[in-house]
Amino acid sequence: MAFDLTGMMGKVKELQDKMQQAQQELEHLTATGEAGGGLVRATANGHRKILKLSIDESLLTPQDRDMLADLVVAAVNKALDEAAELARQELQRKTSGLMPNVPGLDLTGFGA
Repeated sequence: MAFDLTGMMGKVKELQDKMQQAQQELEHLTATGEAGGGLVRATANGHRKILKLSIDESLLTPQDRDMLADLVVAAVNKALDEAAELARQELQRKTSGLMPNVPGLDLTGFGA
């Protein structure tokens, strides 16, 4: 059985092209995280960038300052975690069949 270097290089190029296309599409994928029962909401895209932050007016008081900071951090972290998971799923879907399924292989940073 001969080793097909040309075929393998073609697969690598195809994978690179699909990964680049998928990375570009992640900009349009969004996830929202909430904290404080929805009083604070953060929305992130598939590139793990915060797009929007909403804070209920009831939290905009001096006595709620520390709690507000905690809620913002919690909402942002939830949004980023969800966006990262959605990005992982999208990249996996886009590259299905091009790479062997290797446990622990994380392609989310590939081509970024």
